[in-house]
Amino acid sequence: MLTLIKNTTLYSPKKLGTKDVLIAGKKIVAIGDNLDAFKNKEVTIFDAKGKITTPGLIDQHIHINGAGGKQGFASMTPEISISELIACGTTTVNGLLGTDGTARNIKSLYGKAKALEEEGISSYIFCGYYGVDSLTVTGSIEDDMVFIDKVLGCKIAISDIRSSYPTAQELIRKLRAVRVGGFLSQKKGILHVHLGGLDSKLDPLFELVEKYQFPIEHISPTHVGRTKELFDDAIRFAKMGGL
Repeated sequence: MLTLIKNTTLYSPKKLGTKDVLIAGKKIVAIGDNLDAFKNKEVTIFDAKGKITTPGLIDQHIHINGAGGKQGFASMTPEISISELIACGTTTVNGLLGTDGTARNIKSLYGKAKALEEEGISSYIFCGYYGVDSLTVTGSIEDDMVFIDKVLGCKIAISDIRSSYPTAQELIRKLRAVRVGGFLSQKKGILHVHLGGLDSKLDPLFELVEKYQFPIEHISPTHVGRTKELFDDAIRFAKMGGL
């Protein structure tokens, strides 16, 4: 199947000007000023004059099977639809659980990721949730990463009243699992860390790197814009090599 996009303003991600783009199946095979030589009855042609073509966006933190629920069942948000993702240019998602690891579970998260893949976008997940006892499919973070293609790492929360207040030792064990699981499965291996607004800020993560000398590139803090002090910590963490 060939698709020819004509006369689009192309970003890749740098602006390339007005271009034609030829797609074969799911791959871009040619970009040029004029690809009319490929026109024939078997090629689907789309005139994109006045429109923009860009690489798809990646959402690394999204509750694809719904979130919320802190005010009861009626406050739970629904699953996201592929049309909502495509409308904002997102073509790759990384799904994860939040506070709620009871009414929602890791298996339904995996199922939603598979559904989105079947509908045409790339999808991955983190096991775990806010709690220190990580929710997994197989029973362990490492096994999830090795035997389940979509699992890229694990999520946990710190410095938040909804977290389990994990110790440095507990975080180190999870980091070891995602790192070794990453080695064995040829994945990066990420501990995705939700940050709340408590005064401890990123202190637990700095302890992991500075005291225990754990490689910082496996730690990805999120929700770091809650306070100026937390954001300043995040800038320092990023300058040290954090994700």
